[in-house]
Amino acid sequence: MDQHEDTELGALVKTQADRHTAPAALRERIVASIRQAEAGSRHEPKAQGWRQWLNMGAAFAMGVVASVTAAYFFTAANAQQQLAQEVVASHVRSLMGAHLADVASSDRHTVKPWFTGKLDFSPPVHDLAAAGFPLVGGRLDYIGGHPAAALIYRHRQHTINVFVWPRDERSPAPPAAFAAQGFNVTGWKGEAMQFWLVSDLNTGELRQFAERLRETASETGS
Repeated sequence: MDQHEDTELGALVKTQADRHTAPAALRERIVASIRQAEAGSRHEPKAQGWRQWLNMGAAFAMGVVASVTAAYFFTAANAQQQLAQEVVASHVRSLMGAHLADVASSDRHTVKPWFTGKLDFSPPVHDLAAAGFPLVGGRLDYIGGHPAAALIYRHRQHTINVFVWPRDERSPAPPAAFAAQGFNVTGWKGEAMQFWLVSDLNTGELRQFAERLRETASETGS
């Protein structure tokens, strides 16, 4: 059908076709449907947009929390490992030459007073000879950026260095077990002091010594 015929058909329909008025109820339903569709098209993108932004914000916040938590634990573990390595290095140095002890004595009443005036704290000194770990002396050392007392014990032919300094919440806690260069490290934080133990003893014997020393130290509140 060409444009001329289409024009003629349109004119014929306008002049000859019957006209009927739509019922009012039908007209109202149509109008209401149109308005509802328009309202939905206006508000739905906004709601979806807000939901998308909220979801993105929640995901971002969770990512930040996870990253901060991971960074915290990684930093803490790294600081503990570095300090453990420093303790091992100091232990090795003490075994070289003749600098194991500044004061050589198995008498704790000789070793403990020797530190007076040399440190701004009084390290707890205990004699565990009855348990098979006799005291052999003490010396001054420097661990983790501050002075420390080094107490030396023996078990058979094995030397044990016990590094002691005041408890500091900023300082990493001693590891329950750590091994480096053939030496084992363990320790704990007491109420007033923190203790880092290092020796070439096997982990079981070093733990046995640590438990006995910790029990004795806790009895004195150190």
